[in-house]
Amino acid sequence: ATVTCNCGNTFVTGSTKENIHVEICSKCHPFYTGQQKAAQARGRVDKFNKKYGIK
Repeated sequence: ATVTCNCGNTFVTGSTKENIHVEICSKCHPFYTGQQKAAQARGRVDKFNKKYGIK
């Protein structure tokens, strides 16, 4: 199967379908490109700790 992403990346994988179209792949996903911000997770933890008075 030929997988085609919205970013234009194509690759071949094993599947019963001939063509597969996806919105996001490893070439454009923020986790793989290094654009994902770890500060978001820390912000949520800080918000939780502040809400429940945990130091």
